[in-house]
Amino acid sequence: MTGISDQEIEKALDYLRDNASVAAQARAERIYIEEYRKSIKAQIMKEHADMPVSAQEREAYADDRYIRHLDAIRDAVYEDEKHRFLMKAAEAKIDAWRTKCSNERAMKL
Repeated sequence: MTGISDQEIEKALDYLRDNASVAAQARAERIYIEEYRKSIKAQIMKEHADMPVSAQEREAYADDRYIRHLDAIRDAVYEDEKHRFLMKAAEAKIDAWRTKCSNERAMKL
């Protein structure tokens, strides 16, 4: 396992440190927006309180506000997953470097 330089590992560590807040914010936004979907649905259903519950639900799901919120969920999930994958890639590089160093130490014994 050659080709992983100390500089690349420092860069990966820097990335993890420097992007922790951004990744956490993306995660928080995703969770919030996924949960808020229920509130939007309830608000729209309340506007149709004179209808049976199944009709209220149909109206909520067809409402432009709900559909726009689904777009926002898609964007939030994308941002969260992008950060998660980039963090995992940096962690994998560090793990590979650790394995390389461990193997090199074992060969010297």
